[in-house]
Amino acid sequence: MITQSNFSLSGSDGKLIIGDITFDEKNPNTPIILFVHGFKGFKDWGAHNLVARYFASNGYRYVKFNLSHSGVPVNDPKDVTDMEAFASNTVSKELFDVNAVLDFIEKAYGANTKVNLIGHSRGGGLSIIEAANDLRINKLITWSAIADFNSLWKKEQEAEWKKNGKIFVTNARTKEQMPLNATLLEDLEKNAATLNIIDAAKRINIPWLIIHGDDDVNVPFETAQTLAEANPGSRLVKIEGANHVYGATQPYTSETLPPLLFKVCEKVLMFLGE
Repeated sequence: MITQSNFSLSGSDGKLIIGDITFDEKNPNTPIILFVHGFKGFKDWGAHNLVARYFASNGYRYVKFNLSHSGVPVNDPKDVTDMEAFASNTVSKELFDVNAVLDFIEKAYGANTKVNLIGHSRGGGLSIIEAANDLRINKLITWSAIADFNSLWKKEQEAEWKKNGKIFVTNARTKEQMPLNATLLEDLEKNAATLNIIDAAKRINIPWLIIHGDDDVNVPFETAQTLAEANPGSRLVKIEGANHVYGATQPYTSETLPPLLFKVCEKVLMFLGE
C-alpha cells in the first residue's frame, strides 16, 4: 500500500520546512528520491503527488518539501500566499533548506544513504549546485532547469530594484504581483562564485540526466543544451512538445499523470535503474 507520512524541520532563519515522504509499506528499505520544487512552486503543486506515487509504486521512497521561504504558509499549504516570506527569499536560504532536508534524510535513514536528487526549474539550478558539492547525492536529474539564477528577471530591472529595495513579478496563474526584495539580488552578487550554476555543472562527476521540453516558454530548450555542453558526462533528453511543467496544471484534478510528465517519469525510472 502506498502511504504518505509528513515531517517538519527548522529551515533558513528558523522558518519551518514542511515535507512528506511517499513510499510503499511493503517495501521499507528502498532507495530515496528527493524532489526540489521551483520558483513560485511548492511540494503539492499540480501533479507532484501523482509523481510521488509513481516512484513509490516503482520501488522508491519519494521525499518532497516546501522551501522555507517559498511563500507557502505552513498552516494553509495550498498556494503561495505569504508574500512577506516570498519577498525575503534568497538562493542561499534555499540551499540551506536543501541541506537541512538532506541532513534529515541522513538522520532518518542512516549515514550511508545515497540520495537521488530531482530538481525542477529553479530547483534544478539548486540541485546542480548541491550535487557538485555534496557527496550524499547518488544521481542528479534536472527537469526544465535554469542555468543562471539571474534569468528569472530582466537585467534592466536591477538598477530600479536596488534603488526601491524591491521589484514585483507576476504570477501567471493568479495574475498577482509578487514582491522580491533586493536581498535576493544582493545575495547573488555577494556569492556569485558559489551560486554559479554553469561552474557547478562542470564539476558534477555523478550520473546526470537533463530533461527539457522543446516547447518550454519559461526556460528555453537551449538552456538544457548549455548545461549539457558544460558537462560532457551528462545525458540530455528532449521531450517533444512539452512545456515547462510537462502538461501539468495547478490545480491538477486528473487521477493519472499528464502523458508527457508520465514519459518524463519513465525516463527517470530507467536512468535510476541503470
